[in-house]
Amino acid sequence: MRRFTLPLAASVLAALVITTPAYAAAPAYTALGDSYSSGVGTREYYSDSGGCQRSPHAFPVLDAARLGAALTFAACSGAKVPDVLNGQLGSLNTNTRYVTVSAGGNDIGWSSVIVQCAKPWPYTCWGQIDAAENYIRDTLPGQLNQLYARIRQLAPNARVVVAGYPRLFNGQECNAIARISPGEQSRLNAAADLLATTIAARAAANGLAFADARGPFTGHAVCDGSEWINGTSWPLGESYHPNKSGQLGYAGFVEAALRG
Repeated sequence: MRRFTLPLAASVLAALVITTPAYAAAPAYTALGDSYSSGVGTREYYSDSGGCQRSPHAFPVLDAARLGAALTFAACSGAKVPDVLNGQLGSLNTNTRYVTVSAGGNDIGWSSVIVQCAKPWPYTCWGQIDAAENYIRDTLPGQLNQLYARIRQLAPNARVVVAGYPRLFNGQECNAIARISPGEQSRLNAAADLLATTIAARAAANGLAFADARGPFTGHAVCDGSEWINGTSWPLGESYHPNKSGQLGYAGFVEAALRG
C-alpha cells in the first residue's frame, strides 16, 4: 500500500481545495413599495403575508426567479412613502444587488379618488382629482427625494428600479356597477401621467432607473379586450389593480430595467 508523506498529502489536499468549484450566493433582491408591488389584484396571497397581501404572482416574485435572486419581499398593500421609508428598508446593505420600489399612489389618495368617481350621478370627482394633482405637484416630490436618497445610501451597489403606475382607462364605460364617465376617465389618465412624470423625474434626480408602465399597459386598460387591470371588483380591494396578466406584464419591463 502506497503511503503519502506529510508534505505530499498537504499538496494533494491543497490541489483539491483549489480545483473544487465555488458556488456564489444568489444575489440579494429587495422589493419595496405598495399594493402594485405586493400583488393586490391577483386574488392569491401568501398565508403569512397578513394585511400586506403579498402574492406569488407579483412581479418581484417572478423577477427574482428569472434573475436567480434571493428575494426579500417587503412590499405591503396600503403602504405610503413614509411607510416604505420607515418600515421596509431593513434588509438593504452594501451586498444588495437589486431593489424595486413602487410608491406614491396611496399618498395622493388615488383609491379614494376612483371610489368617488365611480359613484352614480349626480356625484362627481373633479375636486378630488384636483386635490390629488396638487399633492403630486407640491408635496410628493420632496417625499420621493427623501425615500430614493435613503435607498441609495443604504444600498449603494444595487441596481434600483422605480416602477411606475399605468393609465387605468380607455374612455369606455363597460362596468354597470361603476359609472366613471369618459371625461372623468380622461382626467384620471392625465393625473396618472402627472404622477408618472413626477416619479420619473425624482428617480432620475437620485440616480435611479425608472420603469414606465404606461407604454406596456396601452391596450390593456379597464374595458380593453385584454385587460391587465381589474375594473370594479369584489372584494373592492381588488379593483383597479393589475391582475395576473398585469403582474406578468410588469415582470417583463421591470426585469429589463433591472438587467439594464
